[in-house]
Amino acid sequence: MILRDPVHGLVAFEGVAEQVIGRLLRAREVQRLRNVRQLGFTSLVFPGAEHSRFAHSLGAAHVMVRMLSRMRVVQGVLPRELVLDQEAEADALAAALLHDLGHGPFSHLFEEVMPHARAHEDWTVDIVRDPSTDVHRVLNGLSSGMPERVASLIEGEHRLGYLARCVSSTLDADRCDYLLRDSHMTGVRYGIYDLDWLLQALAFGELPTSGEWVLAIEGRKGLPPIEGFFLARQYMYQQVYHHKATRSAEALIRAIFIRAAELTRDGAPPPAMPIALENAVLGKPVTLGEYLALDDITLLSAFRAWEQGSDPLLATFARQLAVRDLPKTIPLDERGSEASWNRALEAAREIATERGLRADLAVQLDVATDIPYGEDDLESPDGLWVVIRHRPIERLGRSSFLLSQLRNQRIVRPRLVLPELLRDPVRSAIEPLLGGAVSA
Repeated sequence: MILRDPVHGLVAFEGVAEQVIGRLLRAREVQRLRNVRQLGFTSLVFPGAEHSRFAHSLGAAHVMVRMLSRMRVVQGVLPRELVLDQEAEADALAAALLHDLGHGPFSHLFEEVMPHARAHEDWTVDIVRDPSTDVHRVLNGLSSGMPERVASLIEGEHRLGYLARCVSSTLDADRCDYLLRDSHMTGVRYGIYDLDWLLQALAFGELPTSGEWVLAIEGRKGLPPIEGFFLARQYMYQQVYHHKATRSAEALIRAIFIRAAELTRDGAPPPAMPIALENAVLGKPVTLGEYLALDDITLLSAFRAWEQGSDPLLATFARQLAVRDLPKTIPLDERGSEASWNRALEAAREIATERGLRADLAVQLDVATDIPYGEDDLESPDGLWVVIRHRPIERLGRSSFLLSQLRNQRIVRPRLVLPELLRDPVRSAIEPLLGGAVSA
């Protein structure tokens, strides 16, 4: 099977990969990902960001093919029981393709706004394990016990521990694809890093105390590409994922969901309310089938119906989203305390109330946070390690001066999100709390 991909070029799935990926692509649950956009409403800021979780999942599977190829080259140092075999390779390929299977609409935002939301990873393993799904039937047809092995692999457990970390860890097939893909599709260059060299720098190393084998970075040659990877990640969060307009769109959608939930709890759900969302709001269980019926198209269709609905507040929010009439933002002092940010929020909401607005929905405090490179001091196989000839294996943060400076540094970007008509009066009212932040 050969596909053309805008990020990786020609993508070839051959041998075991063709057997696994080819059959799974025909599963309904995999095809559903075509209707779930990778970056939610980021396309309101970067018009090219219309790519789907389906395209990303194929990209992650391709990266896994390349990771497995490199592992086969360098696995000569491993004990025999830890060497890759065909079963393990098939499990890893399936897990890479299916890792986002349980994603809801609008990227990660849906998990934040849906009442009593479960993590998409939990839905993913449910889909894999449920005998009624196409995915389960395909996996079981490929190999007896494969659904359970793949589900466990997605959860971070496998008889080859290093393989589980290739599916979900600080450096995995998921992240390796989405940084390049999101950068390419948004049209920015911040997420570009040297994937070819990074994969070539992978090697196995043994942890000194536990004796566990990990997939590590080989020598000094591997430091530039892995540093580039984490810098790319930091810049993408700064310039794309936490872009102020993207965050303001998410605040507007949050207000839409809050109002729809209020109407539902009052016994008057808005038209076209998805059953999964209605049940979640009412505290009822959401079945797997109901959850899988949710995608971007379903919710956008509901939003369109809500524009014409009888509730004026919900209709206003839905129309604002439809014509990209997004709220504005005021940055707050990043060095300030949470208490100072909340004082600014209270002051802004007082002004909103004076203007006749529903203050709790019109004005929101948005705090975007990120840790560019996290690393603990323990001998954990979950961290990243560097193997240098004639030296003991050591933590990446010790080998790289650059990453030692970023290590465990928490970046915080607080802002108020509010209607444009409130921006100037609110900015004047909270000037003492702004700490010199520039207007946005």
